[in-house]
Amino acid sequence: MIKHDSERKIWVLEGERFAYALGLSKTGTIIQTYFGAKLPYLSDYPEPELIAEYPYTVGSEVYQETFMGFGKASYTEPCLKATFEDGVRDLKLVFIDFKISDGVLSLQMKDSFYPLEVILHYKIIPAYDLLEMHSEVINCGNANILLEQALTGSLYVPRDEAYRLTYLSGKWAGETQLSHTQLPDTKLVLESRRGTTSHFTNPFFMLDRDSKSQEDHGEVYFGALAFSGNWKIVIEKDRLGMVKISAGTNDFDFAWNLKPGDNFVTPILVLGFVKEGFGAVSRNLHRYQREEVLPAEHRSNPRKVLYNSWEATSFDVNEDQQIHLAKIAASIGVELFVMDDGWFGARNSDRAGLGDWVVNPVKFPNGLHRLIREVNELGMDFGLWIEPEMVNPDSDLYRTHPDWVYHFPTRDSTLIRNQLILNLARADVRQYLFESIDRLLSDHNIRFIKWDMNRNFSEPGYPSAPREEQKEIWFRHAEGVYELARKLKQAHPEVIFQSCSGGGGRVDLGILRYFDQVWTSDNTDAFDRLKIQEGFSYAYCSKIMESWVTDEVSWISSRKLTLTYRFHCAMMGNLGIGDNLLKWSPEEQQEARELIYLYKEIRHIVQDGDQYRLKSPSQGPLASVMYVGEQQEEAVVFAFLHSRNFNNNLPRLRLKGLRSEWLYQIDGLEQLFSGQALMAIGIKLDFNGDFQSKVIRISKAKTP
Repeated sequence: MIKHDSERKIWVLEGERFAYALGLSKTGTIIQTYFGAKLPYLSDYPEPELIAEYPYTVGSEVYQETFMGFGKASYTEPCLKATFEDGVRDLKLVFIDFKISDGVLSLQMKDSFYPLEVILHYKIIPAYDLLEMHSEVINCGNANILLEQALTGSLYVPRDEAYRLTYLSGKWAGETQLSHTQLPDTKLVLESRRGTTSHFTNPFFMLDRDSKSQEDHGEVYFGALAFSGNWKIVIEKDRLGMVKISAGTNDFDFAWNLKPGDNFVTPILVLGFVKEGFGAVSRNLHRYQREEVLPAEHRSNPRKVLYNSWEATSFDVNEDQQIHLAKIAASIGVELFVMDDGWFGARNSDRAGLGDWVVNPVKFPNGLHRLIREVNELGMDFGLWIEPEMVNPDSDLYRTHPDWVYHFPTRDSTLIRNQLILNLARADVRQYLFESIDRLLSDHNIRFIKWDMNRNFSEPGYPSAPREEQKEIWFRHAEGVYELARKLKQAHPEVIFQSCSGGGGRVDLGILRYFDQVWTSDNTDAFDRLKIQEGFSYAYCSKIMESWVTDEVSWISSRKLTLTYRFHCAMMGNLGIGDNLLKWSPEEQQEARELIYLYKEIRHIVQDGDQYRLKSPSQGPLASVMYVGEQQEEAVVFAFLHSRNFNNNLPRLRLKGLRSEWLYQIDGLEQLFSGQALMAIGIKLDFNGDFQSKVIRISKAKTP
């Protein structure tokens, strides 16, 4: 997996079909020499080369540096910018040594004068043709060093090509929309400055040459950053033909006081290359998430059918009413009952109670014990909503500790949703939150936590910290969330944790190392969700994607959709129900019961199978997604018709991911079809009318 050519001074990391190569330049810097398809021989991989040399400025030579410091006459995006105690803010990093251990290549560099070291870590994950990289900055001296930028690293795609950038953008209620742009000859930045991953852009990108790649063919270079705070991805294309991508923690309002003996570890950047189009990118990332990234305790377990009582009750929760809802939920096949906001403190609206994680004794005179017991006796697990990072000014916590929020003493704090953000850079705040949630989980049989985070940062002050450490909060807050989640999961490994942030505002490869699934969007309109879920699928797997069946008439769009259509859309991820069950007729309950039964039969394919996007909801009236089991013996197709116009016949739906030579049975049809026929010719859809949907089950035929 990792090869070293000592004579040519190159290192090569190889997956099954992908390779990434580094080399040592004549100036002592680490250079990327190759990124692309795996080559037959070590001798095939190129040595470091000079890209360009300006005749009028000695020292401004251009190399494909994988970790460039701010210094010398270098002008592209630096990975590291530092100021030393004497005021010098120039870096000259030179190679010292390397080590290969446990499948990790570590390259050590050091400043030529100051006691600052950088170690670059590279790990190939061959099963998914992915590379993980991160960097470690170490203060080896006796004086503080101020870091003003500390990115993970840089990578380069082949030169002298035109590239199209594909990325995920959006907003609240419209997250993960697929976006494309042709790379201009300048700098382009994808980023978040909001304190979270953000609804507006996701830390994921794909580049393909000349806009030629499609779903099933074409070379694609891609990357995803594992960080849930402020991040940025910088893409620079210049007239020298070079395309440089740098990624890591956002330097906006950032500084890190690196003390003697301390180190700063950057977020992981995941890279890959495929020759089989955008679909192959997604399937590699999906398998990686399911098998390597998600918390190990529940990685292989099916996600349970969930009911959340928010839309039925809002803040007006009480014991008897929740038990009544639980009985209806259990009768239609729900496996996990989740009580949302309103159960704690003085929480009768969003104006009070956040931070006081104690059960409201008026609403629940028996605590949560009777409710949980009743839910468990109905055969369901019990789950609960919390928002640990937030506090209302009208709360016991804020009245006791007003200094625990981010603030500037001379400024009024901006209230968003009537709440402020707790300072998770503080150890005492993290300890309070751990003790509060740990007590809640220890005293009750809770198996699911919906962890919400409903506002972005403002007034990011930390007045009690030394001035030189106050800008560390952007990084420390995200690390504080990780630490808190990690400690809680260690103490309560039986609990599933869901990441929610005003919808899909915190979805990334960093949060997925601690949270088992995510809330995709507050927009549960099933037709809108087809586009949101399509974009989501480019970077993230269906096993983490929670999707709900909600009201017949959407509160977002006022669009009216059938219960079957709403269920079919939600069944493409982790099926949840958020509608007011008290309004459902016996006929609707029976229809839901049958659909939930169907979902339980196919969810192992949906959650753990390979996903194929057959028809995009953005490119015509027909949308379709297919999931194929690991052994290719079973599959399920979801198809949705928006509208049928002018008496036009619908095209056949050509399937993917099957074994060409095998015979397959389609539910409801007697005729057997070869996998090749289903993929080359396809199947007919008998849709007629607006907003129709269908689930088609396919299995390997049992032939004599």
